[in-house]
Amino acid sequence: MVTPTHVLPLVDITRLQSARREDRLAVADELDRACVDAGFLYVTGAQIDTALRDRVVARAKAYFAQDQAAKMASYIGLSENHSGYVPVGEEQFGSGTPDLKEAYDINVDYAHAHGRRPLLGPNLWPPMPGFREDVQAWYQHLTGIGHQLFRAFALALGLAESHFDAHLRHPPSQLRLIHYPHDADAQDRPGIGAHTDYECFTLLHVTAPGLQVVDKQGNWVDVPLVDGALIMNVGDMMEILSNGRYLATKHRVKKVAQERYSFPLFFSCDYDHVIAPLVVGPAGQQASHYRPIKGGEHLFNQTAQTFAYLKARIARGELVLNDPVPLDSFGQREAGARP
Repeated sequence: MVTPTHVLPLVDITRLQSARREDRLAVADELDRACVDAGFLYVTGAQIDTALRDRVVARAKAYFAQDQAAKMASYIGLSENHSGYVPVGEEQFGSGTPDLKEAYDINVDYAHAHGRRPLLGPNLWPPMPGFREDVQAWYQHLTGIGHQLFRAFALALGLAESHFDAHLRHPPSQLRLIHYPHDADAQDRPGIGAHTDYECFTLLHVTAPGLQVVDKQGNWVDVPLVDGALIMNVGDMMEILSNGRYLATKHRVKKVAQERYSFPLFFSCDYDHVIAPLVVGPAGQQASHYRPIKGGEHLFNQTAQTFAYLKARIARGELVLNDPVPLDSFGQREAGARP
């Protein structure tokens, strides 16, 4: 049930595995309330494999402990599908300060690009025994949970439970293994790295505090860890799909002294799926608040405005973005304007 004693709502999704539709509807109702009220929530459930999660944490620690030359051999700018190593300073949200983190980005790992779309194709993998196997297993495990959540969102929005199934065949969903190095002299500055996620929703495992979200009063609120729980949040595309019922919540990672690892998986629909409001109110009485966008194109456009190697390609004229939405476009309407 939704537990009000936490900073964020907590929803147990175990019953999404139930054969009983009423069980799944009950979870969908709790998910709906949590997303309307906060946009961020804790997710627990019997389906979460904590042993596999811990193996992935160990793999990430071993990878990031390598020297810089070894890590740069898998630099993301060398990949076909925006996968691989992301060095410190590569990411810069808009004109803000570059994020002080390093990462390894993993996609679905298609053998071939589907129609030569950006973000779809073979992953760039480091030559580390066991890394690919465990990370892929975690990706596939979370993807299964994500599909259950897509079905719950469909129920919550009054759609057929299988509504999203046909749009999850070749999604550019991405898993990030993120490392925030130890910084004994860390001094936080408000607003660094503040953003909404571009996709439908995110599932996150994190090893240390540091995440902050904006509450309804506009204040930054620390999100403490809850043992065994994943953190979930609504992204830009689900804001559009819900016609603003769920708002993408701005969040950031404040500077903390301890070493920190973060593992978000960002869930998208298929690259060419058009993201448009699915609900417009009773008998069409409520207008759509959003213009449709091409899901994969939106994701790539936002990514290209953040990563240095893609910005460089744009500056050289090698890459032209088609009508990109400004980075800070979502989660801005007042709560009273929600449907």
